[in-house]
Amino acid sequence: MITLCGFSASNYYNKVKLALMEKRIAFEEENAWLGETNPAESPLGKVPYLRTRHGAISESDAIIEYVETLSSEVPLLPADTFAAAKVRELCVYLNLHLELVARNLYPQAFFGGKVSDSTRDRTLEQLEKNVAAFAKLARFDTPFIAGEQFTLADCSAIVHLPLISGASKIVCGKDVLADLPTRDYLARMGERPTVQKLNADRKTNTAELMARIQAKASR
Repeated sequence: MITLCGFSASNYYNKVKLALMEKRIAFEEENAWLGETNPAESPLGKVPYLRTRHGAISESDAIIEYVETLSSEVPLLPADTFAAAKVRELCVYLNLHLELVARNLYPQAFFGGKVSDSTRDRTLEQLEKNVAAFAKLARFDTPFIAGEQFTLADCSAIVHLPLISGASKIVCGKDVLADLPTRDYLARMGERPTVQKLNADRKTNTAELMARIQAKASR
């Protein structure tokens, strides 16, 4: 048995969780808030991390690559090596060039903080540039983000795109994904039982997270 450690309010935790559920791999969950992680298993104190019979793995990209090797019954990477590389390319765009940039806006968008005008403007400019590039790679003309098959790229897109859209709209007054059919894509993905389960757990855990933040702020 493997154990996924972290919390369901985290989009990177959910990226891995979705991959495990889609591949029908049995796993347990262990709640580990930031500041309460095992330093021997997650040296930087980040989530998620995966506990296996061989030891622990941190960093979500390393984890999902490992998860993909655990079962060939439901592949999340195409057998064709070029097609698989294109899936990984999309993952980099989603994780690094979109979500990580939009993360600059999260303190104000979701946690009651404030970002400077310069941070807001710089982030919006970078997001607009990167979204235009992402639009050239994403396959919105097919059922899934990389083509006809559900892949690791969908695991990233499903958890990241709503945050990117919401954060840019709240802080910048502009949804940087508005010109892309992301809403239709997410609606389709939301019909999947795995995504419904993921979203339900995320909603519950996010309420717990916000309660923790409020409790700390009131001390």
